[in-house]
Amino acid sequence: MFGNRFIAERARKVGLLGGTVALAAAVATSSAMAQGVTIRIASDTVGPPHPAGIAMQIMKEKVEAAIPGSKVRIYVSSSLYKNPEAVEAMTEGNLEMAWGQFGKTAILDPYTNVVVGPMLLTTPGAINAIDGFDTFKMLQKRFDKVHGVKIFGSAHLSFYMGAGSGSRLISPADFKGKKMRSMGPAENAMLRAFGANPTTMAFGDVPPALETKVIDGLLTSLGGFNKVKEQAPFYTVAGINGIVGDYYYIAASNKWWAKLKPEHQKIIQNIMVKDVLPWAKRANYCNDKRLIDAYGTKDPSKPGIYIMKPAEAKVLATKLGTATSDWIKKNTPKEADKWVDRFAEEAKAAVAANPMGSSELEKTDCKAMEPMFMKYVKKKKAK
Repeated sequence: MFGNRFIAERARKVGLLGGTVALAAAVATSSAMAQGVTIRIASDTVGPPHPAGIAMQIMKEKVEAAIPGSKVRIYVSSSLYKNPEAVEAMTEGNLEMAWGQFGKTAILDPYTNVVVGPMLLTTPGAINAIDGFDTFKMLQKRFDKVHGVKIFGSAHLSFYMGAGSGSRLISPADFKGKKMRSMGPAENAMLRAFGANPTTMAFGDVPPALETKVIDGLLTSLGGFNKVKEQAPFYTVAGINGIVGDYYYIAASNKWWAKLKPEHQKIIQNIMVKDVLPWAKRANYCNDKRLIDAYGTKDPSKPGIYIMKPAEAKVLATKLGTATSDWIKKNTPKEADKWVDRFAEEAKAAVAANPMGSSELEKTDCKAMEPMFMKYVKKKKAK
């Protein structure tokens, strides 16, 4: 009888121990599943309703939903790092990701200027083809080797990059003597060719600079114009990519990336390449369209977005000449010259292969995207 009681007590303790072990294992498994990733993404762009700002919000929502326990923090308007600083921070492993811009990064790496320049990629389809360029692939390899940074791909700035001011800027005479904000040193060469006085400035500093007359105008995207249309109501474009040519890159720190679980790498890669970047490109196209529909004008004497006539744009092109490419070659290592020429060749071929109206991008159903724009406009107002 005693032996039976001993066996029963031992079985009870073993059962309790087994339950404790099982509970601990369950807790450990749950904890492992909830152990997500932490991502800080730094950008010089503004937040929603700018397409890049919405795209980063979409990335945040998708990553946090796909990897439980994750936290994505977005820093816009250079509130954490400016583009060159962001690359350096990613190199050191002190920043996870950046939504950068090639022209603004040139102060750190002059090679990024080879894909900068107006009047090269002059159709939506040509701009959309840039990820396949040898020039772009060269920059991907360079960022990986020199900076320890992984570039997922590109996103578009506005197709109608242009010049905004308190008065209409059409001819070189209109630019003469104006203090103009540019996005990078390559744009400075163009503005000087037009007779303006350029200054490189992060977008976050632009609204107060316009209000206090520190600057007279700015180069920016249509999304940027939407933020400063009260201070710079006259916005002029010289056709697609007619005044400024520059592109976003979306990148991650190799040091951070290498520490991620393979399954997390795959999830983030797919979200960026298959979801976020394609959406951002369509949204950028539609954002341009919706802003032109809302603020476009055919009368250059009135405020709004004015698209130059071909003859007007040609005057600027003639005045510009080779000023941009000459400046880039002068301010990059000799080995980069061939890439400046190669980008021009690839751009010309891409324009020929993708004439106006031929791109899938131009067939985007912009009405279907409108709820997404409105969703983030409402979120912003609610805050």
